Amino acid sequence: METTDAFIGLTCVDCGETFDAEAATHRCPDCDGILDPDYDRVELTPETLDSRPDGSMWRYAELLPFPAETAVSLGEGATPLVECPALADAMGVGRVLLKDEGANPTGTFKDRGQAAAMTAAREHGASEVALNSAGNAGQAAAAYAARADLDAHVFLPSRAGFTQKAMTEVHGADLTVTDPVDGNSQIGDAGKAYAEAIDDNPEWYSTKTFVTPYRHEGKKTMALELLAQLDWEAPDGVVYPTGGGVGLVGMHKAAREAKKLGWTDELVPMYVAQAAGCAPVVDAYKSGAERHEPIADDEVDTACNGIAIPDPGASGLILEAVRQSDGGAVATTDREILDAAIDVAREEGLEVGATCAAAVSGAFALAESGEFGPDDTVVLLNTGAGNKDVDALRAHLGEREAEAAE
Repeated sequence: METTDAFIGLTCVDCGETFDAEAATHRCPDCDGILDPDYDRVELTPETLDSRPDGSMWRYAELLPFPAETAVSLGEGATPLVECPALADAMGVGRVLLKDEGANPTGTFKDRGQAAAMTAAREHGASEVALNSAGNAGQAAAAYAARADLDAHVFLPSRAGFTQKAMTEVHGADLTVTDPVDGNSQIGDAGKAYAEAIDDNPEWYSTKTFVTPYRHEGKKTMALELLAQLDWEAPDGVVYPTGGGVGLVGMHKAAREAKKLGWTDELVPMYVAQAAGCAPVVDAYKSGAERHEPIADDEVDTACNGIAIPDPGASGLILEAVRQSDGGAVATTDREILDAAIDVAREEGLEVGATCAAAVSGAFALAESGEFGPDDTVVLLNTGAGNKDVDALRAHLGEREAEAAE
């Protein structure tokens, strides 16, 4: 494998053992824990970064496992941080900024994770990759597998969006949509189908969340970009729409690395935002638990597909990130989330995904509770483009207009 100079291997977050990245490809060989890329003697400064163009996330290659020249890349990253004065006024805070991940090649932050994971797959000599997904990661995997000349097998629940299903096939992936059970199938049904297929095809290389060590590593570049865009001053809060929490965990890791390198003085406070109809991490945070209690699939009650994750596999890491960074957690209703998406489109002209708008409604709830004040800078993570969810957004707009006309 061709790796960067500072990358020393993969360290298990559970047992603490470090393994060579050529030998350990996915989970810990000793305890099956999550493996995390580890670095030593990073030779990079903000001044060096400032002299580089903002071409993609590979601008930060010294803090990634693979050099830019070997990366499977579609130009992911370098997404805008947009000032939102109308939201700041309405929220009663100093500044609101929106990090718009909808500007990525397939329209979501999932591109960052798949770029890193697909690079690892190619470096390990894989020919076929596989994963289950709520939707966007499957589409991204199909795109990056096509770029890497790999065959992809994607397992989606029936409730995944039409766009994600369609584009997964357009990119040439083998798509399996799991059959509905008493209605729409859930992410867990897609996970079971994926697991059965992996058992039958052990040569497939997984790019599934927290099975590959590289998904959260690619997504950590969101925090590196954010801090660079703020001249290395940590904001008072980042509100993150949270399902599996891969991006939140990655961003917290990057914030720790930046602080250790002396680039920032403070960690970035991370705030979980979930839908009230599926909020296992929020429930665990409020109860003081170290991990979540799984929600039964038939108890999931939200239209926000991307964060309808009833059993997030790394909730312990999410909760650790929130508590270490002095952040928090909040859940809002689907009505509040969808209203927020429409309000952002009308007040700021920005298109946020229906799921992603949980960060907006969550930030308003946090500000109302006194968590954010009049001098604070609040960053909202829009993890996906609004055009991923046009049906849900237009349908909700119609409902609002009908209610207003009554």
